[in-house]
Amino acid sequence: MIQVMQKRRLGRSELEVAPVAFGGNVFGWTIGEQQSFEILDAFIAAGFNFIDTADVYAYWKEGNTGGESETIIGRWMASRGNRDKIILATKVGSGNREHGKDISGSYIIKTVEESLARLKTDYIDLYQTHWDVEDTPVEETLAAYQQLIEQGKVRYIGASNLSPARLEESLKASEREGLPRYETFQPHYNLYEREVFEKELEQICLDHELGVINYWALAAGFLTGKYRSEQDLAQSPRGEGVRQYLDERGFRILKALDEVAARQESVPATVALAWLLARPSVTAPIASATSLRQLDTLIKAPELSLSPDDLSLLDQASAWK
Repeated sequence: MIQVMQKRRLGRSELEVAPVAFGGNVFGWTIGEQQSFEILDAFIAAGFNFIDTADVYAYWKEGNTGGESETIIGRWMASRGNRDKIILATKVGSGNREHGKDISGSYIIKTVEESLARLKTDYIDLYQTHWDVEDTPVEETLAAYQQLIEQGKVRYIGASNLSPARLEESLKASEREGLPRYETFQPHYNLYEREVFEKELEQICLDHELGVINYWALAAGFLTGKYRSEQDLAQSPRGEGVRQYLDERGFRILKALDEVAARQESVPATVALAWLLARPSVTAPIASATSLRQLDTLIKAPELSLSPDDLSLLDQASAWK
C-alpha cells in the first residue's frame, strides 16, 4: 500500500523526496540483483522515491571492480520503466583499488559518463562530491559540475565528507563566482555518531539551507539492536564495523531505543530513524535493507511520531557533551 507522506525539499533545489533514502551500497555486495530488484520494488510501492549510491560501490567485495550498485539500479529502472519517478543520487571522487580520490574537473567530466552508462539514464538528479581532495581548488570541481548541469547530465549537486572549512569555502565560491552550489550535505550521522556533525557541521547546513541526507543512519546496523555482544558480530559481513559501538554509551543508547520502541509498539531501527527525522537539520536519512522484513522497519519511520519524553530519553542516552 502506498503511503501518503509529506515530501521534503532537498536544500533549495526543486527535488522533492520522501523522507528516507535507500542506501545502494548493499547492491552487488550483501545482496544480488534479484533480491535488490525485489527490495527496490517494495520501497517504491510504499511511496518512497529517493535512492542513493556511488560509482565505487561495491568494489571492496572480492571479484568486484566497482560500479556494481549503479549497474543493478540501472537495470532495475530500465526493466520497470520508472526513471521519471525516481530521485537518483550518486557520487564521484572516491578511491578504489585502481586509483585514489579524485575530484579534478577532468576526472568528473569523464567519470559521469561511466555512471550514466551503468545507470542507463541520461541525467542524474543529485551528483555528489564523495570525498574531498584538498589540493584541488573548489572552483575547479564546481566548474566541472556547472558544465554537466549546462549539458543536462546533472540537475543538482551535493557533497559528502567535506571538512567544515572546505564546505564553507565551496559555498562562498559558488556565490562569488556564480557557480552551482551544493544543495545537500551527506555526513556520517546517527544516534551514536553525533558529535562531529552537531559540533562542526550542523549549523553550516542550517545557515545555508542544505538538505542533510546522512549516511550510516543506523550505525552499520548497530541501532537495529541485533548486535549486542561480540558473538553477534558474525551475523553479517558488516558486523566488524559495529565492534566500536559495543561500549557503555552504545549499550545505554540501545536500552533507550528498547524503552521507546516498547512504548511506541515499534522496533529500535524505526525509532532511531524517527529520532533523525525529528532533527531540524535532517531532510532524509540514508538507510539500507537486505530483506523485506528489514525494509519494513525503514519505511515505517516517517509514520512514527516520537513524544517529547521519547526524544528527551534518546537525547540524554546518546549525549556526547
